[in-house]
Amino acid sequence: MPTVASPSPAEDALETGATASIVGYRLRRAQLSVFQKFHAVFEELKLRPAEYSVLVLIADNPGRKQTEIAEALGIKRANFVTLVHGLEERGLVERVPSANDRRANALHLTRAGEAFLAHARAVHTAMEDELVARLGGAQARDRLLALLDRLT
Repeated sequence: MPTVASPSPAEDALETGATASIVGYRLRRAQLSVFQKFHAVFEELKLRPAEYSVLVLIADNPGRKQTEIAEALGIKRANFVTLVHGLEERGLVERVPSANDRRANALHLTRAGEAFLAHARAVHTAMEDELVARLGGAQARDRLLALLDRLT
């Protein structure tokens, strides 16, 4: 029976050239890398990326309706209701009947939510600064954001 030689390390390397040039593939890989970093950094706060985004938008737009925040983030209504309910249970967010539309809920951060978000923003800023440095600085970040805007 003939023996088959083991491939050398160079021959054993997986060929990835075909996927490396696909924009969508590279965007997804970058997103996964950033989200893994986010999860590691925010694990102590028990905060997911979508929850952080919701808290930031509520803080920057107090009293806006749930539907407005959900639409701005591209989150489906049913998923958003569950997400807000979780933030509400943690004492970070409160739903108040809207002054303009009693059928809708206006969202506000609680005092605890404001304090929590202040800490989370500081943690996020440190993480973001590290990512920007890896990109090559603020100019590179701005260029990347401009390129990404072309895709949306």
